[in-house]
Amino acid sequence: MTVDDTGSGTGNPASDGEPGRTAGSVADTAAARVGRTEAHARVEEQDRVDAQDGRRDRTEAPDRTDRQSRTDAQSRTDVYADDSGDDPLALRLEQLILGAERRYTPFQAARSAGVSMELASRFWRAMGFADIGQAKALTEADVLALRRLAGLVEAGLLSEAMAVQVARSTGQTTARLAEWQIDSFLEGLTEPPEPGMTRTEVTYPLVELLLPELEEFLVYVWRRQLAAATGRVVQAADDEEMVDRRLAVGFADLVGFTRLTRRMEEEELGELVEAFETTAADLVAAHGGRLIKTLGDEVLYAADDAGVAAEIALRLIETMANDETMPELRVGIAFGTVTTRMGDVFGTTVNLASRLTSIAPKDAVLVDGAFAEELTRTGDAPASEAEAAEEAAAAEKEGEEPPVYRFALQPMWQRAVRGLGVVEPWLMSRRN
Repeated sequence: MTVDDTGSGTGNPASDGEPGRTAGSVADTAAARVGRTEAHARVEEQDRVDAQDGRRDRTEAPDRTDRQSRTDAQSRTDVYADDSGDDPLALRLEQLILGAERRYTPFQAARSAGVSMELASRFWRAMGFADIGQAKALTEADVLALRRLAGLVEAGLLSEAMAVQVARSTGQTTARLAEWQIDSFLEGLTEPPEPGMTRTEVTYPLVELLLPELEEFLVYVWRRQLAAATGRVVQAADDEEMVDRRLAVGFADLVGFTRLTRRMEEEELGELVEAFETTAADLVAAHGGRLIKTLGDEVLYAADDAGVAAEIALRLIETMANDETMPELRVGIAFGTVTTRMGDVFGTTVNLASRLTSIAPKDAVLVDGAFAEELTRTGDAPASEAEAAEEAAAAEKEGEEPPVYRFALQPMWQRAVRGLGVVEPWLMSRRN
């Protein structure tokens, strides 16, 4: 691809779009401009000779070739660092991760992708990227991403608004993932395996080794999740149910978390939150629910089946109660129509579940009337203990096995709930 200062011309980042210049003259001019060392110039001269020969003699000197390529890449990175004022290590890592050098300004990238600057800015902001003016900081990958999104719109597969939503949801999800990975790996990445090794000597090769493995794993997990989400949509009863669905929504909240934040050290608090989120995520997934999001001291999950949501809630209570390091837990669940958007859930049902959590006793589960009715309808809980006793007596009289219920429901006093009026919660427990 060729781009000059107005969006067309040569694509060489050192040429500044001047036509008719050879690779040698570009290298010489760049070396003179930034005062490259004589050793650096010799490396580029050798690269030019190798290019003219058509190939490097890799079989005779693979180690020398690899070192020379790394030296050349680092030298070019140093040039960009001098021009931009950025840290050379940061630029080397950026080039390694992105797989390309900085080449385009935003205007040039938009022009090369055939996208208006206005639309390109909307896409970039949706992905969570800051405005950078007209700094030369974009790569071929940025151009390709713009071209792909614009191509989906042009082909009629996505509307422009939907393409922006795709960019935003992908950006938000991967931004959190990247932050989590860096936070988790940072300690391991910066502790040298041997005394005397610098941060640069440790970080770069480890990222180089981890990058392809993490990339393939990310694609694998995404495909698995996409298959599961697609299956749920295909099984929906009608088109409206694809967006507005009847789900059980549960909030699990650590009791007294605010007080804990004042008593515990930051590191201890972080470990507690991580343990809680990990335990909750494992239990939700293992029993067939979906973890919607974590909020530090609170998790939000959903399930298509009320019995699944109930089992998850009680498992959470039981697991946390057996861990002396954990504070008490309380759970609120509601059942009803839920609007799903960009992986999140919204609506009155979600709000009701949150309010039930706030009034639930410690180590207990409160549910709304609709959820209690759904458990009764599916045979997971009796309408009342009196009815269960009558059924058991009748079955015994007939010589039959009595119905087996997993959960018990006890009506509680009606409560006024902020924003939702008066509700009648039910205390749910495991039936012996």
